[in-house]
Amino acid sequence: MMDSSKYRVGYFPVDEKYNKWVKKDHIEKPPVWCSVDMRDGNQSLVIPMSLEEKLEYYKVLLDVGFKEIEVGFPAASETEYEFLRTLIDNKMIPDDVTVQVLTQCREHIIRKTFDACKGAPSAIIHFYNSVSVAQREQVFKKSKEEIKQIAVDGAKLVKKLASEYDGNFRFEYSPESFTGTEPEYALEVCNAVLDVLEPSETNNVIINLPVTVEMSLPHVYASQVEYMSESLKYREYVTLSLHPHNDRGTGVADTELALLAGADRVEGTLFGNGERTGNVDIITLAMNMYSHGVDPKLDFSNMTELVEVYERCTRMHVYDRAPYAGALVFAAFSGSHQDAIAKGMKYRNKNKLHQWNVPYIPIDPKDIGRTYDADVIRVNSQSGKGGIGYLLEQTFGYNLPPKMREHFSYLCKDISDHEHKELKADEVLEIFTERYLNTPSAISVTDFEFSRENDVVKIIITFMKDDEETEMEAEGNGSLNAINNALKAYTGEEYTLQVFTQHSMQGQGSQSVAASYIGLEKENGDMFWGAGTDTDVIKASTNALLSAFHNMTKGDD
Repeated sequence: MMDSSKYRVGYFPVDEKYNKWVKKDHIEKPPVWCSVDMRDGNQSLVIPMSLEEKLEYYKVLLDVGFKEIEVGFPAASETEYEFLRTLIDNKMIPDDVTVQVLTQCREHIIRKTFDACKGAPSAIIHFYNSVSVAQREQVFKKSKEEIKQIAVDGAKLVKKLASEYDGNFRFEYSPESFTGTEPEYALEVCNAVLDVLEPSETNNVIINLPVTVEMSLPHVYASQVEYMSESLKYREYVTLSLHPHNDRGTGVADTELALLAGADRVEGTLFGNGERTGNVDIITLAMNMYSHGVDPKLDFSNMTELVEVYERCTRMHVYDRAPYAGALVFAAFSGSHQDAIAKGMKYRNKNKLHQWNVPYIPIDPKDIGRTYDADVIRVNSQSGKGGIGYLLEQTFGYNLPPKMREHFSYLCKDISDHEHKELKADEVLEIFTERYLNTPSAISVTDFEFSRENDVVKIIITFMKDDEETEMEAEGNGSLNAINNALKAYTGEEYTLQVFTQHSMQGQGSQSVAASYIGLEKENGDMFWGAGTDTDVIKASTNALLSAFHNMTKGDD
């Protein structure tokens, strides 16, 4: 049985005056992004990436547009060390990109880290130590002063070694487990580190406030960040960074509110990979900004390829409902949703709108390399006429009349329901073709000739059935009406040609293909549908009529 009494609030709220972020309603500009896929993400994999996989993944991060990339913990393993040396020795770090490495505040680890970074054109030495109540009491068994001294000694050593080693170095300090630390104490430790590093106009220092474990609601973290932002020494020369994890499932909210609270920089991973429940998902953060009209300065225009590389290199899976990137995030199966999307898309096209405002779809799927036919309108037993009709029209060019679209949707839904599966676009086309389009009939037309007297169209038409030809004469108020009257006279069937629509499908002039749709109504109100195509509009209409007639009479034989 679950017992909530064993849990207590383990975080430390700050004074309520640190809530000015509440008055802001959106993020106005993107933060500095730092990918930690190669370190935090990689260390959480069941099988960490090989050197070759890390190199491939690194190139993807460069293509996306990251200017800061934490490439590993070089003192932790030979692969980590070798990877960094490969980047430096082969001059694989672009001039505008800074690599970042992580090290604990331990002398031998810091020294090995500098050995790995020797000659780096631009590198951030990211050092940390845990400062939370739980870590102080249970892990290190040290006092506040002793824990602070670890951080200060680490700062002194990285500053000293930076002057001794060849390379261009910046410094980043993280009070690990910040969310489980008294804010006043975290501030005291960070300011002590800053006093050693002496931030200046030419020596910008990063103070990183990690949500090592999510403990509070997002607004509590935001106020903690605002407190730190307003209280840190040397603030104008300090980049305030975030490193949220996702234990409570609110990593994105933590980050967005903390950015409103004064943070300048975000460390995270693609698709939220990372220890336990993962790091904050930079894709979701960046695309959320994008959906508000803010350029995130990261390029996710080929999301499908990004997913493929990620899944192959990490052996992880991008959840089908993962925001923006999941296979089903734009998919609409519900009939009412499909209808609204279809109407929204038509409204957008008709009015040549630049602004995106399609119901149910927060961004244009094409912006990230997705398509409307394969990704948006999906057909199963829950689908409706609007969506199925839109799919058929957008993918294959068939614009069915409303009542026929409804009839067709029930066919598709019934097949999906009985076979317990989703219908792909080509399967939808196959159903349409088999049930309606140029349907082979026992009756065919082998020849016809028209003449006109005033407003009356006369026709001499030859029908064939069972290899026997029969010539008929009829008249009507138009070509199709005349053909239909001849068919009724030939067969003796009673019905009404209730619906007729036609449109051009493709091409220009004589090469265009006409698509015709016909609905025949029996005396009892039952409707039967047919469709026909041909480069000749009369033949297209005739094909549609015969297809509908076949559907109406196929049970009579």
